[in-house]
Amino acid sequence: MNAGQLTSTGTFGFRFTMPEHLALCNLFAIGQDVIRDQHYRWDGLTRNDGPLLLFQYTFDGEGIYEKGTETFRIQAGQAFLTEIPGDHRYYFPPEGSHWSFIFVLIRPSLILPNWEEVKKQLGETPLLPTGSRPIRLLQMYEEAHAGRIKEPYTASSYVYQFISELCRFALAPKEDTREWPLKVKEAVAYIDAHYENMISLEQLADQLSLSKYHLLRLFTRTVGMSPNDYLNQTRIKEAIRLLKESDWSVERIAEQVGYSGGSYFIKWFRKITGETPGHFRQGEGQLVYNRVYFD
Repeated sequence: MNAGQLTSTGTFGFRFTMPEHLALCNLFAIGQDVIRDQHYRWDGLTRNDGPLLLFQYTFDGEGIYEKGTETFRIQAGQAFLTEIPGDHRYYFPPEGSHWSFIFVLIRPSLILPNWEEVKKQLGETPLLPTGSRPIRLLQMYEEAHAGRIKEPYTASSYVYQFISELCRFALAPKEDTREWPLKVKEAVAYIDAHYENMISLEQLADQLSLSKYHLLRLFTRTVGMSPNDYLNQTRIKEAIRLLKESDWSVERIAEQVGYSGGSYFIKWFRKITGETPGHFRQGEGQLVYNRVYFD
């Protein structure tokens, strides 16, 4: 989306009475704007409307975001996340032509730990594709513009869903595996093909001609889990299939999917599924699953 494609500009505030005995997220404001005025500037140390969390995403053009002594040029497809009050400033650059963006202001109650986790994983100025789920959920602006956010429950649901999708993106930022780095794709393919006998990170790193430390960082950042966790999840998925479709013993299944012994297999099975292989197979007093999904 570029500046000329914004359906509207404007800012909508929400000051609902929040029932104190209920756990609701608090949407403070949402807005879209196209800035061309060189006097546009906000200083987090002088604002008096906090405490607030600010998410601002650039559609087109660019702006400047300063945090402490650091300066960032925020360009199309990039956001910044910051707290109010705080030691930050954001403004329109003197040489700029325009800055087209959307912003959300949220009270920190309930969601601050999630917000901090997003910043820990993505940083304060992350790149987010326009088609990613967090950005698509900013359609809440259109709902606000149309007057359809009329009470705190709807507002809370939008906030919670938006922050949850940011968290999910932070854990696995590249939803489309086609965009994964080639070495990560090769690592996943190797694990999928050799899970029953692969034994170490060193083995995988040697196969890919990478240092194990570089592989660990790259894989974890891309996939959202370590190679070892992915390996165990792959093994447990196959074990679930065998528990449902065969009468093999737990020991035989453990060996088939790559575990050296039943006790280690049971440990990982319980960690991932929440129950032992035996209880899963019996299915007594519980739901019978057609498929079990993992994160």
